[in-house]
Amino acid sequence: MTEPRVFRERPLSFVRRSGRMTPSQERAWEELRPRYLLELPREHGVTSVAEEARIDPAEVFGRAAPLTVEIGSGQGHAIVHAAAEHRDRDFLAIEVFRAGLARTMIRAEWAETTNLRMIEANAPEVLERALPPGAVDELWVFFPDPWAKSRHTKRRLVSDDFTRVAARALRSGGVVRLATDWEDYAEQMREVLDAAEGFERDFEGEWAPRFEGRALTAFEQKGIDQGRAIRDLAYRRVP
Repeated sequence: MTEPRVFRERPLSFVRRSGRMTPSQERAWEELRPRYLLELPREHGVTSVAEEARIDPAEVFGRAAPLTVEIGSGQGHAIVHAAAEHRDRDFLAIEVFRAGLARTMIRAEWAETTNLRMIEANAPEVLERALPPGAVDELWVFFPDPWAKSRHTKRRLVSDDFTRVAARALRSGGVVRLATDWEDYAEQMREVLDAAEGFERDFEGEWAPRFEGRALTAFEQKGIDQGRAIRDLAYRRVP
């Protein structure tokens, strides 16, 4: 019998450090987790996703609505803002850092969102294993770790294999949106998506215009203040 292919055989796009949460984050994690966090069966560790894991978005949100998934949602600035602005859509934040998820829960409570859920997991495994094919309308990858050193670039999230997984998750006509302040990574993203089967550019010219739906964070502003160009890309899923 052929052994199932697992993501742990490939370099991860993150290093999960065991940072301590603040008291408010600890409280949020304990009190708000039942409301916001989707628990999935694990395979290798706390961020793994078992082959049999399944998510039914209509069951999770209690309705059929367009679904946006953000990979690496950080502290939730972008996705909470979007969920509050677009309550007719559903949003799923995927993050491996628990403190960031706790902070996102706090923001979601402040915004009184009911259309946002979160997963603590390695995002490609969620897209490939847990979500139904074609379930996602928009896939966001904003400011992923650039893994700047040449010996580490193999860890970058956006790769040929990522486009395969993204193509499975997105519906026909769905869009993957990317942004980075690292020029070399932006060029790699564009090269990879330009060559990917099942995707076409959703912009004209060299780069896409800044995605208006992305909340301006302190991280992005810091990059601007330091003179780094913010590069946006958008690609549409085609048959």
